This record gives sequence, structure tokens and C-alpha cells, in this order.
Amino acid sequence: PMGSERMEMRKRQMSTTQETPGAAQAQHSAGNRGSNACCFCWCCCCSCSCLTVRNQDEERARRTSHELQAEGIPNCEESPAPTLEEVNAWAQSFDKLMLTPAGRNAFREFLRTEFSEENMLFWMACEELKQESNKSVIEEKARLIYEDYISILSPKEVSLDSRVREVINRNMLEPSQHTFDDAQLQIYTLMHRDSYPRFMNSAIYKDLLRSLSEKSIEA
Repeated sequence: PMGSERMEMRKRQMSTTQETPGAAQAQHSAGNRGSNACCFCWCCCCSCSCLTVRNQDEERARRTSHELQAEGIPNCEESPAPTLEEVNAWAQSFDKLMLTPAGRNAFREFLRTEFSEENMLFWMACEELKQESNKSVIEEKARLIYEDYISILSPKEVSLDSRVREVINRNMLEPSQHTFDDAQLQIYTLMHRDSYPRFMNSAIYKDLLRSLSEKSIEA
């Protein structure tokens, strides 16, 4: 009887030992799944809320990009074909290039080849915002501009320094037509100093100038 009792106790101990690791592992896994404290984990299998929020933000940024374009940011501004005189004037100053829709369209085409078209899109969106007078429309368009071009989650985020970002964040408390004025000026200056000289030496500009020159001679 004593031997049978010891044998039974041994079986129970072995059974408990085998079950414990599996139970502990299951409890550990459940704990990981239920915790929101894994925001600094590097694994892509994490199901914590931080990844869910980030995915939602990225999706919202993509969606607002489409909404903003649908609300008046055209793929290409409507404009008559530029004249030879106009195209020659673009070489005189960046301001003259940006004054005409044809100039902006040509410059946008060039920026697209450098993957920096968002600079022109942001500048145009700011110009459009300045034309609004309805408070609710201003607030909505300001929000869309922020999410599309200022948010670090946006694929079309423009390059701004920390001072300008702080100004924007303060202005967004009560958005107006001039919420992005400082940022618009900084991007305008960036395009002027960085992209404009390359545009003047680009095939896009030279081909357009040559084409118009040939037509002028033929006429």
C-alpha cells in the first residue's frame, strides 16, 4: 500500500511539472497581448494599441491627402500655353516664374522628377486658404493642410524648422487664413534657393524654351 501511495504521488508530481511550463507560457503570452506597455518593442507581431493608433493616423493622412486634392488642389493648373517671352522671363527671377500658372505648372513638373512636388502643393494650398472667408471652411482646410503637409506621419510632409512648427501649432488653436504664412515663406525660400537653379538648367526648361524659339522662328 505504501508503495502504491508513493507511486501515485510521483505520477501527480510528474503531471504537475509537465503542465506548469505550458501554463506559464500561456499566461506570459496573454500578459503580453493584454499589455499596452510594449510601445518600445521592435517585433512586428506586437498587437499593442500604439501600433493600432499609428496605423489609423497613417490611414487618415492618406485619406486627407485625397480629400484635399478633391477640394480644389488640381493636378495641373488651368492656363494657356506660355509664350516665348514668358518663358524667358522665368529665367530673370523666381518671382516671375511663380506669378503665372504656366510657370508653376512647368516648375511642378520638374519638382515631380526630384520627388519634391509637395513643396509646390503646400504653397498652392496656402494660397488657396488665404482666399477663404468662411470660418468653418478655413478651419477644415487648415486641418487638412496640417495633416497632409505638416504632420510627421504624412508621406508628403514638407521640411520645416522647429521654430516654424511651433508657430503653426500655436496658430492651429484658432486657425485663420494666415496660419501657415511663416511655413509658406520658408518653403518658398527653399524652392527659390534649392530647386529653382536646377530647374533653369533642366531638360524640362531647356526643351520648352527651344520648342518655343523654333516656333517663333517658323512664324
